[in-house]
Amino acid sequence: MNRRASKIFRRGPRPVARPRLVEVAESLEQARGLDRAVGAISMAVRRTLHPGRVKDVLHGVPAGHPAHPPLTDVPVGCWASVAVLDLLPGTRRAAQALVAAGIAGAIPTALTGWADWSALHREQQRVGLVHAMGTSTATLLYTASLVARWRGRQGTGRVLGYAGLTALTAGGYLGGHLAFRQAAGASHADPVAHLVPLGWHDLCPASELPDGWPVHRRLGYIGLFVLRTGDDIHVLTDRCSHLAGPLHQGRVITDDNADICVVCPWHGSTFRVADGSVVHGPATGRQPAFESRVLDNGIVQVRPLG
Repeated sequence: MNRRASKIFRRGPRPVARPRLVEVAESLEQARGLDRAVGAISMAVRRTLHPGRVKDVLHGVPAGHPAHPPLTDVPVGCWASVAVLDLLPGTRRAAQALVAAGIAGAIPTALTGWADWSALHREQQRVGLVHAMGTSTATLLYTASLVARWRGRQGTGRVLGYAGLTALTAGGYLGGHLAFRQAAGASHADPVAHLVPLGWHDLCPASELPDGWPVHRRLGYIGLFVLRTGDDIHVLTDRCSHLAGPLHQGRVITDDNADICVVCPWHGSTFRVADGSVVHGPATGRQPAFESRVLDNGIVQVRPLG
């Protein structure tokens, strides 16, 4: 009996089986065979999409969150509605109009998607590339469906529509994996409200801070970007809200409004150091910022900026 118990103990617990779809999605994260295509396409996107207002709009900087996810609702909603209408009599013209509307909505959706995709980590880009292949296939199938419907071949149009919906569903699943499992598009900034108590907190002696050169300091559980410029001390959380890049390793620049900014070393997101606001994407969420003051004994104190 003891021998049997020892044998059972050595085996350990059985691994929990993961859903098959999750295994497929996770295997794509490590699919190095996609890297040549990923590298070529991402380079082409970056060469085409230069830093500036257009790029910021595609990322969603003016809106304050990524533009791609809400735009996906247009083609998905239109094409899912077509699948229902195709089962009902007398809905030919309505279904045809929704197919066309979905195709039109797929264009800005794809543009914003490629812009976001070009500024992701390699594991995310692998999944994102297959996601884009699925949604692009869906768009092509619905375009063929629209042509067939215009030519009066309603049966062919319906078949192509349902094939497109299948491709769209597969691509959408990978989009969900990209967003919810790999956190693409979510803010990666530290949750200051939960990690830093209210009030002032000692940080470091002011004499330790070089003038004009950012440094990294810790405040409890979080890391901080600290920049002294003359008598002013600017403090932001160090993890970039885009994909957690270390801001203290970034470049300090002055923007067109003569405001001091920091450029993330990973993907080029640019933040105003005075308040953490986004100047250029791909980041769309403000970087958490802190007020600062120097006590008579030379200690720098900080508190979260409301």
